[in-house]
Amino acid sequence: MTPDVIIVGSGTSGGVIACYLTLAGARCLLLEAGHHYTAETFPENEMDYSARLFWNGGLELNTDADLAFLRGLCLGGGSVVNQCLLDHFDDLAWADWAAASGVPFFTAEAMAPHYRAIEDRLSIQEIPPRQHNRNARIMVEGFAKLGHRWAALHRGQSDCRIDEGNDCMACLGGCHRDSKQSTLVTFLSWARPAGLEIWTGFRAERLEVSRDRVRVLGVHDGQQCEVSAPRAVLAGGAFGTTGLLLRSGLQSRLPALGRGFFCHPQHMVFALFDEPVDAHKGAFQAIKSDDPAFRRQGFKLENVFAGPIGLAMLLPGFGPRHRALMERYRYLACMEVAVRDVTPGTLRVTRAGGLVIRKRLGTEDQRRLQAGIEVIREIFRVAGAREVIVSPVGLGFHLMGGCAIGSDPTRAVVNDRFQVHGFPHLFAADSSIFPAAPGINPALTIMALSHRASVGMLAS
Repeated sequence: MTPDVIIVGSGTSGGVIACYLTLAGARCLLLEAGHHYTAETFPENEMDYSARLFWNGGLELNTDADLAFLRGLCLGGGSVVNQCLLDHFDDLAWADWAAASGVPFFTAEAMAPHYRAIEDRLSIQEIPPRQHNRNARIMVEGFAKLGHRWAALHRGQSDCRIDEGNDCMACLGGCHRDSKQSTLVTFLSWARPAGLEIWTGFRAERLEVSRDRVRVLGVHDGQQCEVSAPRAVLAGGAFGTTGLLLRSGLQSRLPALGRGFFCHPQHMVFALFDEPVDAHKGAFQAIKSDDPAFRRQGFKLENVFAGPIGLAMLLPGFGPRHRALMERYRYLACMEVAVRDVTPGTLRVTRAGGLVIRKRLGTEDQRRLQAGIEVIREIFRVAGAREVIVSPVGLGFHLMGGCAIGSDPTRAVVNDRFQVHGFPHLFAADSSIFPAAPGINPALTIMALSHRASVGMLAS
């Protein structure tokens, strides 16, 4: 097949764009650096899936080594290894984006049809109270006693069978039920019968862009390889898309490239109880804070947990103290505070092509983090916790920016038609184009933006 469009990346953006273009008749070639796993072949344990389904064995660090980042490396990308939590942006997020970018369609009204187009295709369910495990119930109890507002999480899922005893935390290593609405089981599976060609094991190293063609050069299953098409879509996320453009030597023509990196920094806060909590059982996540005061203060809370390997990394201390905490695994509850960060980082590459992540929490980010931690401390206190333990490990989830969208090519990389400034045949609509951190789970909005980008590409 001679493709009309090459799509680099198969996750939340790439899978959606590949689907809509293919169903409309475009000949699309999708390139994915990772391998193709299925419900039957996902790794069976935490150690294996961390090593095989994530870049760099599970963690990438900033230059200060105090923030750890995770990104998926498999067909379906991050949509396979995240929790598929799906939320609309609110007016605050859209207003900030419009102000930062000058893009006119950053309003709830303009984006509503694109949200609807995605939601009409997916099975999205609210986690009901009967499926709350004790970890979630502790959070609800604390919120009620302190007068805070909470809301149920909305998740892309179809048949989790929590009521029958299924445990959702296994989904962090890929859903063995094909219930989670990853692009692997939704958009990609709908596009393949219509002619979408997929190459897995293809690591894109650089681009060469001419007046009427885009060449993607990389390594495919260990061999140097190149492919070309009249158009290309970059969908590798903040790290993948930004890194590819940087390795292609385009920074001199795109002065904003690599700037404005955000990530919703998170810290987990644990609490030790006298009776088992079993936070690893049942619905892994169920509720979130929905309090306007928290939104104004720049943080949100969710119930969460981790497997034994992840927990061993997140808990503080060494030796007997650490072992004592691990032995109380079943007695630990956990909430996370996620910060809507306002201090942008930068992304650069080394001469060898390695990614350099400069990202620190500024004074305001630290204030927001500490405010969230203090709320969690109080929630656990009124819920009867014996001890509260703040993880010293910062996690960077929801990797965003590096190729910000905007009308000014000196301050942005992508224009409002999702074209890279100065390169009309090169497109991006993934999380790399975010001009600011929204403070809301970005997955559904990435898909909605990708739908809008697909409509525009087809119209042109």
